[in-house]
Amino acid sequence: MTLIWRHLKLIILLAMLLAALGLSVDFQRIAAGIALFLLGMLMLEEGFKALGGSVLERLLARTTGTFPKAVSFGAIATSVTQSSSLVSVISISFLSAGLITLQAGLGIIFGANLGTTTGAWLIAGIGLKVDIAAYALPLLVLGALLVFQTSSGLRGAGKVLTGIGLIFLGIAFIKDGFDAFSAQFDLTRLAMAGIAGLLVYTLVGALATVVMQSSHAAMLLVIAALGAGQISYDNALAVAIGANVGTTVTALIGATQANYQGKRLALGHLIFNLVTGATALVLIVPLRLLVDGLSDAIGIAPEDAALRLAMFHTLFNLLGLGLMVPLRARLLVYLERRIAAPVPSVSRPRYINADLGDFPVTQLAALEKEVQHLQDNTIALISSGLNLRLDDLRASRDLALTLERSRDPVQLDFERRYYDKVKSLHAAIFDFCAKRSAAGLPPREMARLQELLEAANGLVRALKAVAHMRKNTTRFTSQPQGEVSAFYDALRLAMAHALVEITALAATPPAQRVSLALLDERQALEADSRALTQRLERMLQTRQISASHATSVLNDSAYAFDALRNLIDAARQLYRSEDAGEAEIERILEDQIDGLNKENAS
Repeated sequence: MTLIWRHLKLIILLAMLLAALGLSVDFQRIAAGIALFLLGMLMLEEGFKALGGSVLERLLARTTGTFPKAVSFGAIATSVTQSSSLVSVISISFLSAGLITLQAGLGIIFGANLGTTTGAWLIAGIGLKVDIAAYALPLLVLGALLVFQTSSGLRGAGKVLTGIGLIFLGIAFIKDGFDAFSAQFDLTRLAMAGIAGLLVYTLVGALATVVMQSSHAAMLLVIAALGAGQISYDNALAVAIGANVGTTVTALIGATQANYQGKRLALGHLIFNLVTGATALVLIVPLRLLVDGLSDAIGIAPEDAALRLAMFHTLFNLLGLGLMVPLRARLLVYLERRIAAPVPSVSRPRYINADLGDFPVTQLAALEKEVQHLQDNTIALISSGLNLRLDDLRASRDLALTLERSRDPVQLDFERRYYDKVKSLHAAIFDFCAKRSAAGLPPREMARLQELLEAANGLVRALKAVAHMRKNTTRFTSQPQGEVSAFYDALRLAMAHALVEITALAATPPAQRVSLALLDERQALEADSRALTQRLERMLQTRQISASHATSVLNDSAYAFDALRNLIDAARQLYRSEDAGEAEIERILEDQIDGLNKENAS
């Protein structure tokens, strides 16, 4: 029923649009101008994603540590890209992936609202005063040429140029359309004064922004209409307020598939714009007087209503910023209470199930967190499989003594726990990686994705190896049985030591992690494996251990060391340093260790 209603609404909308297009050639020019402008904004957004999307993401991750920095980033990024929608969607994706805090996200949204006012200045100051159609054609030609190049950077630059060309052409069409339209019709007859006019035209601005999904397009229309004398100045101010409120719809749509943090940010965006809009409506008279005073002071002519509208647009957004910044702590508390964080599920994905957008940084950050989630589940199950309690191991000052006191078997259905807490999560990670690989990622990001997938695969291999040795480990460690029990305790001790090291590394802040230590662990592991095999052979020769027990120890030690190798390798891949120098040292040491292992094996 819902699908039928959507199709019916689309048919009705198309019919009304075709009827309107048939009534007036001038309306056709205005409608075509809007279409060109929206296509230009879309191309501009796609171009910035391809050309500087990764740069924008890295800047966002590094320059939002404090609230003022976040506000500045939002304002500057929106001014440069001329797309508050792009900045809002990236912010929601980063917040969903846990790369920024909710406070930083709010700062970006606050700044983006201020940055979007630069569009009104550009349209009013340049678009209506210069024949920008003359600049549009060369930009379109150059843009089309670059769009068909093989380099992604050149294609991105081509889309940016094409987008600017289409925007210029759209502005020219709309301006010419209103100029011609004003010769036949006088839309100022629809002007409304007083409170009714404010409310009606605020609603018009909000609806126009919702329909076109662009506050820039709504501001272009009202500025062009104002320049052509087709709307009164007072009503244009109300439309500008409504456009500011309507732009929150984009963020709300972007948050529908986001996690609870993304939904909090979208609600915060809505509250900010509603408070800003309501305050601007209440203080419309003082704001207008302030606009007139400032405009006179900087030389904006009284008849230049378009530039004065741009001034008003900036001032009431500054007013909103001034009101909400002191209240941000209360807003944060409200958002966190209004949209509560869900109880984290051990068995289900926590990070990769959110809408992360088309941004490699957020996708890889979420994937890293999910693989760490898988690692936590795997380590907990391995610990239980060896009849050890992870909390006891973490708190222990003497692991050998803790193991000596851990003789009672841990009662659990190992296979069912594996399917519930590991296999389902591993399958979700595998599916996520497959989809991202098919969608295409830059080479460096693709390599990291494959590395994280291999880490997840290694964790599962480690768990399966422990499953093979669990029965004999329980049999020979629950009750002392001489030398064979000592061998199994040695295996458990090696495993316990690795589990403690990896959990400690996971709990260490990223900036303080030294993953090079795992290389030493890996090298010591190979030495322990050879030493155990040699000791076992000597004891078998002196009949200190039976052949039956020796083969059990030999097989299970192979499983244990295979599990340890996979656990350590997975941790090294997961926590690999992003520092180029340290990464190169790791690579050199890995090559040396692999060479030594091959020599010893031969």
